[in-house]
Amino acid sequence: MRTNRLLPAVAAVMAFALTGCGGGGDDGAGKIPTAGDGTSTAGKGKTTAGSGNGKDEVGAYVESQRAFVKCMRENGFDAPDPDADGRVELGDGSLKKNPVFVRASMKCAEFQVPVPAEIERRTAPKLTPEQIKKQFEFADCMQKNGAPDFPDPEPDGHVYGDVPWDSTSAAAKQAARTCRPLTGDPVEQGPGKG
Repeated sequence: MRTNRLLPAVAAVMAFALTGCGGGGDDGAGKIPTAGDGTSTAGKGKTTAGSGNGKDEVGAYVESQRAFVKCMRENGFDAPDPDADGRVELGDGSLKKNPVFVRASMKCAEFQVPVPAEIERRTAPKLTPEQIKKQFEFADCMQKNGAPDFPDPEPDGHVYGDVPWDSTSAAAKQAARTCRPLTGDPVEQGPGKG
């Protein structure tokens, strides 16, 4: 089973450049953690979204991002320090073509952990009542049209954390095609004949 987060608003917030989230807001503290001394063991595949309380998850995530940045630097890529929420700003994704970045990312993958739901909540854009309504309509449509395990959004219209649902079944794919217009996304058209 493959897991997905299909809600468009969440997808926009969770745009990653192989390293976690980039962009978003700050918690106002103005403190910037450094990459550290490399003694942290956080992020070695042991922390997952949804385990423990939000504060512990955020702390473990920030430590894993510090370890990731230190590893990237040790492998030839000068990554910037993570911010107070652990975000490492790497730009628009064009680094995926940089061989030094790609090689270092592969060597440092062990430090990558899911973004905690608490950080997703902090950085999620505020949706209008109409957008929230559409997110609930979309989830309801998905559940009624072949994806009964599709997650319900929270009251603010977002889905936080790594919520698994089976997006690979033919019924789930059909539900996505059926429900996509509710979010303003056109249904994908196949190649035309002619």
